[in-house]
Amino acid sequence: MTNLRAALDKYLSMRKRFGYKYEHQTRRLADFVAFMEKRKARIITTNLAMEWATLPPDRHASWALRLSDVRGFARHVANFDPRTQVPPVGMLPGWKRAKPYVYCDAEIDALLTAPLALPPAGGLRRWTYHTLFGLIAVTGLRISEAMGLERDDVDLDAGVLTVRLTKFGKSRLVPLHPTTRTALRDYAHRRDAMLGSRCGSTFFVAEQGGRLLHQYVIASSGDCPERSGCGAQVIVPGHACTTSIIASPSGRCSTGIAKARTSSSNSQCSPLTSATPACAIPTGISRPAPS
Repeated sequence: MTNLRAALDKYLSMRKRFGYKYEHQTRRLADFVAFMEKRKARIITTNLAMEWATLPPDRHASWALRLSDVRGFARHVANFDPRTQVPPVGMLPGWKRAKPYVYCDAEIDALLTAPLALPPAGGLRRWTYHTLFGLIAVTGLRISEAMGLERDDVDLDAGVLTVRLTKFGKSRLVPLHPTTRTALRDYAHRRDAMLGSRCGSTFFVAEQGGRLLHQYVIASSGDCPERSGCGAQVIVPGHACTTSIIASPSGRCSTGIAKARTSSSNSQCSPLTSATPACAIPTGISRPAPS
């Protein structure tokens, strides 16, 4: 074991004792130490850190993140080896998060309508995605949170979702409007009737009863609207909602699930799909009126 590898073990142990998960950082820093060992280098230098951080050459978006990992590790090593060079901040441009796209009401309607045309015609898939996307739009759940809901997490009698150990390891309760509860109950009855004992432990299930896979959900949300690359942004509308809006609806809309209006209610949006208009879904679910 080299000195750097021993130092890395101590560094990671220290960070994790402080409460950091350090999962991706552990993998990246282990790769950095392997890089240093391959070059038979025992001292971290800015040049070596930059050489490793800019690998692979076509992954510019991750370069600054990789260099940041080495910077933290180098600061730790510098405490007992003053020869260590700590890469200065700002050597590589930081990663910029893409500007979120907030769906307007017509786009949400199209996103909820389009899954009902997904194959197979008599299958569960169309209803799974229709209800999943609607729940995300009305509650603001992250897509991974909605997909990960267990059956016991969905209390339709009390009208509360329990979202467990999500970002930063926290859990929370999410209240449901009665119309949302009705839509979820309808889905649960349909799911159990179609799959019976084949159903897994999660509330939303794949066509054959197993867990939903993230890549397939994103692909399906991208297939529904015609806006290219929009599928991964499906969580955006819900983050613009508030619980008070969800809890005080008025007016009627036949979209299949209650949807709170977003901050983009007055924004213009482009046509997304040639699917049947959302109002053609005969479910009669209440929806909040424009503010």
